[in-house]
Amino acid sequence: MVYSRLARRLRARELESFADYLILLESGEPQELEAFINALTTNMTSFFREPHHFRILAERLAQLPGNRPASIWTCASSSGEEPYSIAMTAADALNNSAPVRILATDIDTNVLATARQGIYPVDQLQKIPVDLLKRFFLRGVGRNEGYARVSDELRQLVSFRRLNLLDKTWPMRCKFDVIFCRNVMIYFDKATQHAILKKLADHLHPDGLLFVGHSESFHGASDQFKICGNTVYTLRQASV
Repeated sequence: MVYSRLARRLRARELESFADYLILLESGEPQELEAFINALTTNMTSFFREPHHFRILAERLAQLPGNRPASIWTCASSSGEEPYSIAMTAADALNNSAPVRILATDIDTNVLATARQGIYPVDQLQKIPVDLLKRFFLRGVGRNEGYARVSDELRQLVSFRRLNLLDKTWPMRCKFDVIFCRNVMIYFDKATQHAILKKLADHLHPDGLLFVGHSESFHGASDQFKICGNTVYTLRQASV
């Protein structure tokens, strides 16, 4: 996988060997470093993936106090299917009666550009409930036939930003009611997982929820989190 993905970068830069490409990377050229990261990033996502999470999310949003915006962070947003699924869930659960802010971050600038556009082949929308599909998507016509675009109403709920979870510090100063960090930790060793989970805990409201992937468990971070549902965690000192 690594060979095939980086071979494309060699061809794009007209280089003959991986040694030459390594020299280029070590020179610190920002554009190629970004292209290198994008090439190696794995992006596996879909709308309403692991649907039980969105049922739990809707229930939690309905319980939040209405005197401040609900705040949600999806920290591996990929091409946008997850944050837009969150946005649809929030808009439907709150019936637009309460504000919600959704931060969607990823390390890959290519998928972030796709997410900001919010245009998807219609065959990728099959998991979206029919009522939400009609409400939040505009079907393309003419040369755009076969595609659908996320409505402006939904796109306004989501802010897309580039973020590397391995950065020493994160720019966000707020705490979130809900954090989605699904199918991310499987790529890190235990020490790195624990370090990231500690930082996630610092960014979560006392009664906030952390959603993780179905293949992930954090027994090694039991000092920070306790499980409260099917692949759902809350802070160890939380009241729920």
